[in-house]
Amino acid sequence: MAKPRRPRPALALVAALAAVAAAAPLGPGARAATALPAVEPRAETAALHDDDAGGNADADDPAIWRNPADPGRSLVVATAKQGGLRVYDLSAREVQSVPAPAAPGPDDAPGRFNNVDLVHGMRLSAGRADLAVTSDRGSDRLRVYRIDRERPGGPLTDVTDPSAAPVFSSSQEEVNEQRTAYGLATWTDPSTGRSYALVSRRERTRLALLELTPKNDGKVGYRKVRTLDLPADFRLPNGTSWAPCGEPGELPQVEGMVVDPADGTLYAGQEDVGIWRLRADLTGKPRLIDKVREYGVPATYDPATEECTAGADPGYGGKRLKADVEGLTLLDEGDGDGDGDGYLLASSQGDNTFAAYDREVSDRNAYEGGFRVTAASAALDGSEECDGAAVLNKPLGAAFPHGLLVVQDGHDAPEDAERPSTGFKFVDLGDVLDAVDD
Repeated sequence: MAKPRRPRPALALVAALAAVAAAAPLGPGARAATALPAVEPRAETAALHDDDAGGNADADDPAIWRNPADPGRSLVVATAKQGGLRVYDLSAREVQSVPAPAAPGPDDAPGRFNNVDLVHGMRLSAGRADLAVTSDRGSDRLRVYRIDRERPGGPLTDVTDPSAAPVFSSSQEEVNEQRTAYGLATWTDPSTGRSYALVSRRERTRLALLELTPKNDGKVGYRKVRTLDLPADFRLPNGTSWAPCGEPGELPQVEGMVVDPADGTLYAGQEDVGIWRLRADLTGKPRLIDKVREYGVPATYDPATEECTAGADPGYGGKRLKADVEGLTLLDEGDGDGDGDGYLLASSQGDNTFAAYDREVSDRNAYEGGFRVTAASAALDGSEECDGAAVLNKPLGAAFPHGLLVVQDGHDAPEDAERPSTGFKFVDLGDVLDAVDD
């Protein structure tokens, strides 16, 4: 069966370093987290509860689907882990709930949807369609859903090829160990028209490139093209070797990922390390464009407390991201000519902020600013410990005429403090751009 949820050692390390990081000098262009401008959400989804009464639903990662015929009737598709998928309208009201697959056997892991992304206009046997693709961490597979806004019963229809094999595992026993499909980003190669999913492996540094393959019966499968392993340990300027602290056998995993369609660049967030830039086809050499503040800090894992105790900070880390680095999303400010204007947004989970980097590789993805998502009222709180984020810089009707940013909230309040409560916040993109450009 699936492993029980447990506190991550990195969170204890984050807490231990809070005072040090807050007092650390800032690099050029960086601002203290407490000084970052704040934006407020316009709407929030109903809280999800990760307990038996709530169907073990835990908000994680969103994607924004724009209805070209009626932008005001666009949708947000979001993962709820063991609770499957949720689909929301622009008022953050639920319009569909899609369950995750049941466990294949009594001792096996159930379905658990981790990340989601979209593919637009894929050619299927019945014509072109927009798809939502999600990583099913519980079964180590991808699940694919066709999007039809007017479909009776809900806009999502499961079109997953039932013969699709596990992404990383060779047996059900290995699947049950849950070193399975985790982070996910989609990419369509403009030179070939072929669509892909980039998938990371939980508790490992491996990334896989999977080509999405339409079937004659309207289903969608996938085939593995290649894999790439990011580093698990790092050489520091003082000549020593460092690896992030974690439970024995666990390597620093990647979750948040996004592909820039302008040039086929993949950005991958290695949670306790930083943000990598590499080619989406997983060829060439990855480059670490920013590091978490905790990078290079020695720490010791205590099996009794399942926490890490940090040592002295040697000062090799970054200044803008506090572990974990989580949701990555691309804010396009171009005019449609593929010039790459805009920002890469990253969730700095450890201090509840978001960092914005220049999207242009020629500018070396320079840091441009940051912001917080804070409470709009006593009833509408902000975002804490954000896992996933999605942004769309296109008009979405009267509700969001300037575009939309959706962020996960790891502590939805004011909900029952005795129940784990998560959800998603909807933020007007115009407010975000004002904050970043401030």
